[in-house]
Amino acid sequence: MHTKVALVTGGNRGIGYELVKQLALNGFKVILAGRDPQKGYEAVQKLKESALDVSFLLMDVDREESIRQTAATVDEHYGRLDVLINNAGVYLDEHEQLFSMDPAILKQTMATNFFGVYDVIRYFIPLMTRQGYGRIINISSEYGTLSEMSYPGSGAYKLSKLALNGLTRLAAAEIKGDIKINTVDPGWVSTEMGGPSAPRTPKEAAESILWLATIGPDGPNGEFFRDGKRIDW
Repeated sequence: MHTKVALVTGGNRGIGYELVKQLALNGFKVILAGRDPQKGYEAVQKLKESALDVSFLLMDVDREESIRQTAATVDEHYGRLDVLINNAGVYLDEHEQLFSMDPAILKQTMATNFFGVYDVIRYFIPLMTRQGYGRIINISSEYGTLSEMSYPGSGAYKLSKLALNGLTRLAAAEIKGDIKINTVDPGWVSTEMGGPSAPRTPKEAAESILWLATIGPDGPNGEFFRDGKRIDW
């Protein structure tokens, strides 16, 4: 029986760090992927002090070649990937209006929050299809729901998460085998992105996400969740 392998993008802080920690506590070999080597290695070292099976791999989700190389490294060193959590993301526009913001903000947000996830799935899915098993979790937001498009502000972030939700549904329809892909709204979480006044802790957010990492073959696929309950797109 092989130990299952999980990879978390943006895993050196906030929700990502807590996801790495909780997966390792539940017996996974966990790869913490991030684009800052110093922060990544520091986070891994802290987790290893608790005897957790965690390693760091440098991966920048804004660079396709970086993703390709990391996928090849995971294949070479582990030969498998059972759980993939697309957690890395940016929120650059605060409450700016879509057509008054610098267009570069929209392009950068889409590059990270949408195309980065698309490329990560594209390069890592062969490891899952080869074994006929995988669990993919995309970290989204209630800002990505269609109803949120009726309110102004944060347009770049909203559109990136709306596109991510669409990617989740389409990928679920196209990917074959016992591979489940779902998306989760973790709520407003007290992190560097969420700010200190947010009501939820990273641990609470991680618990609302991680149940999808171990669902059985009859579990949900192509759905959107908050706190374990399906929510509307």
